[in-house]
Amino acid sequence: MKNYSKITPLGTKDLLFEECLANRTVSSILGSVFSHRGFHEVLTPAIEFYDLFAEELSGIPMEYMYKMSDTKGRLMVLRPDSTLPIARMAATRLMNERHPIRLYYNQRVYRCNPGLTGRSNEVMETGVELIGAKGKRADLEIITTAVEALSKLVPDFRIEVGNAAFFRILAKQLPVSDEKREEIRLLIESKNYSALNSELDQLEQTKAVEVIRRLPRLFGGIEVLDEAAKLCDDEDALKRLEYVREIYNDLTKLGLGSRLIIDLGLVQRNDYYSGIVFSGYVMGSGEPVLIGGRYDNLLSAFGMNAPAVGFGINVDALAAVMLDRGSVPEKKAPDVLVHSEKGYEIEGIRYCLTLSEANVLGENSVFETEEDAMCYARAKGIKKLAVVGSEIITKETGV
Repeated sequence: MKNYSKITPLGTKDLLFEECLANRTVSSILGSVFSHRGFHEVLTPAIEFYDLFAEELSGIPMEYMYKMSDTKGRLMVLRPDSTLPIARMAATRLMNERHPIRLYYNQRVYRCNPGLTGRSNEVMETGVELIGAKGKRADLEIITTAVEALSKLVPDFRIEVGNAAFFRILAKQLPVSDEKREEIRLLIESKNYSALNSELDQLEQTKAVEVIRRLPRLFGGIEVLDEAAKLCDDEDALKRLEYVREIYNDLTKLGLGSRLIIDLGLVQRNDYYSGIVFSGYVMGSGEPVLIGGRYDNLLSAFGMNAPAVGFGINVDALAAVMLDRGSVPEKKAPDVLVHSEKGYEIEGIRYCLTLSEANVLGENSVFETEEDAMCYARAKGIKKLAVVGSEIITKETGV
């Protein structure tokens, strides 16, 4: 049998030094933004019952999940999504909490991507959920929170806004099976114009088919809504377009300018989105770093009738972008390496504690000789070596 003990599983990687620092930096900054906006941190188990993520509820195919069984033989999965566990938590542990409930999280999600296509199977995700609040005020609160979060990390982000219900209303009018609707959704999501046209050419050319054919190209400024409105004759769908217009006009007042894009082709996989949806992009990342939207019907699956809206951010992707740009501060080398002579080890440790109390970064030497300690200090860029014996002698390392 082949031994895999020296490699990581497909779609995962070890994070070293600067990568860990970058991830912690991103998580810390985002957590500070969310906390200052009144959100409270929660964590959910990494292992959940499969029932929580059944495809009809989550929209996540079973083959995308890491599965296992517990000691009673029940089917379990590694958490592939954070919103559903938080919905479960809100409907059970927080059922008597006064609404709205403001929650944020910072935890890993695990999703097996067939063929990988450059995506990770293990992702650190942070995000917020605003539960028990409906309407434009709540939508604007969440989207502006996303804008503030990204602006603290990267200056060149853009936000794309759409409406999940717009596509669903039109898709229901197609005389096709649910499986075929999903194929069409995937083609729109990937902006595969040729394949989408081939599928739609087989159908009666109704207004709904005409709009769906145009969806991948309906992105840009406010003119996109005007174009879609001319093609569409469904009153419910037109109302969704007008709501996107309201949100767009309100957000432009924040000075987002060219950062704000309308994309009616935003048709994310998650079946629980019911209204406004949005994504965040930054230069240097080939996929969205932020995905969110309204999901007013999800909590009813857990016995709580409450509207909700939220978003999740891919911490790993943002950390990688910031590392590439040199935007993460380098970890500071210790100011002093403390080396103890034989018999003075405890005194050396005490001296390190004294330095720490004085806000001086000191590292305790584990070398047997002063010569080895000096070589290490020079290699690590430590400018001073403090030798602790009957007295303390500080030496320059020449770095």
